[in-house]
Amino acid sequence: MGSLPLDASLRPLDPEAFSGESRAVVDFLAEYYRGVDKYPVRAADLEPGLLRKLLPGAAPEHGEPLEDVLEDVRRDILPGLTHWQSPNFFAYFPMNASAAGFAGEMLSVGLNVVPFVWAASPAAAELEAVVVDWMGKLLGLPQRLLFSGGGGGVLQGSTCEAVVCTLAAARDRAMAKLGHEAITKLVVYASDQTHATFQKGARLVGIPPSNFRVIPTSASSGYGLTADAVRAAVDRDVASGLVPLYLCATVGTTGLGAADPVRELGEEARRHGMWLHVDAAYAGSAAICPEFQGYLDGAELADSVSMNPHKWFLTNTDCCCLWVASPRALTSALSTDPEYLKNVGTNGTGKPAAIDYKDWQISMSRRFRAIKLWVVLRRYGADGLRAHVRRHVAAAKWFEQTVAADERFEVVVPRRFSLVCFRLRPRSVGDEAAVNNVNRKLLAALNESGRAFMTHFVVDGKFMIRLAVGGSMTDMQHVMDVWELLQDQADHVLRRF
Repeated sequence: MGSLPLDASLRPLDPEAFSGESRAVVDFLAEYYRGVDKYPVRAADLEPGLLRKLLPGAAPEHGEPLEDVLEDVRRDILPGLTHWQSPNFFAYFPMNASAAGFAGEMLSVGLNVVPFVWAASPAAAELEAVVVDWMGKLLGLPQRLLFSGGGGGVLQGSTCEAVVCTLAAARDRAMAKLGHEAITKLVVYASDQTHATFQKGARLVGIPPSNFRVIPTSASSGYGLTADAVRAAVDRDVASGLVPLYLCATVGTTGLGAADPVRELGEEARRHGMWLHVDAAYAGSAAICPEFQGYLDGAELADSVSMNPHKWFLTNTDCCCLWVASPRALTSALSTDPEYLKNVGTNGTGKPAAIDYKDWQISMSRRFRAIKLWVVLRRYGADGLRAHVRRHVAAAKWFEQTVAADERFEVVVPRRFSLVCFRLRPRSVGDEAAVNNVNRKLLAALNESGRAFMTHFVVDGKFMIRLAVGGSMTDMQHVMDVWELLQDQADHVLRRF
């Protein structure tokens, strides 16, 4: 029996069709970017389930022309999106896109290689090792975290993945000494400003939720985690027979942009043999500028460091850099070695002669992310990327100073990078609950206008509004415009009080 022939009319990777349809998509996106600021940044009037009503209940039986698909995107999809690339998007943290990032992404998905083992795509694996060393040098990371210094790095999809991997490595390193039954005694430490993904990651690797310590911070330390607070928590746990396992230091917390003192926390981690992870997902991009590298002082004490080029480094999602001081500690926790994945070439010892990146991550398959980051670095250079960061920092500094000069508003915490946390604080509104209510209404009115999108945070009982400057298309004029919008919306809100 022979195999069934493919339908001759279906040639899914025909070079001519590929060229024509790719150009159609590029033209569609270029048109979108030209007018992205005309869309409401967030579609405030949509309700869950609307798109299901617009689309058919089943996939089509026969293929349709790409132009019909793109027209449906224009009509049904775009109006329901939150437009992250709008220059008036100031919510969460930025998720940068760029022409170079898009070009790199096209190369990645176009080549569509899967470099899980070295032999599966040698150049892809080796480019990744080169690029993560480039990035580490640009950020001023110590040699011990780079391949050139005995450490190494990997490109993952998100900080969440990096956290689970490092927690697994720390867990297995501890259990190798203490035995598997010790897992119920292992303790993870973070601050009340640390990203929630660390609590999720700790659960995923088997750390009991009762063994996750959320250590309070305060305004006196700029909401950074202090070594004294960590020491007190660790000493209590040790006295109770528990084992300190893992400590997270954050540079640029999600809520406030706070920065933990890496060196002080690193010394405390060393005192008890804890794994120190430095989470610089957002603000790590700023470390390409010498004036911000001080926030990573003490990184030589870290077991791992992570940052996300897809946030503020002009690299389209997804891309997370993870560096480790001991690749062996990471791969010992994550490696698999089935016969069907063994490399063809060895160095004579029976061990792979190069990196098998499947052993540096959770999943087996992986994307060719390195070529995307490589294109961004090649296309813009360190100087261009520094200018990109400094432009946003300057705009955020202007906004912070302008807010502080208006007696109706206040800056709640000092700005460190490009995130400004502020609130409306009119003298006519008395108690804190009423002030919070005013700011909730102000944020709602701002977002419902469609002219900007921001998010909030609460610290010490204060509801505040976050302005995160960092969009690829955002410049000073957009920040100035959003300040005018805030003033107008504040006038409307205050008339009701």
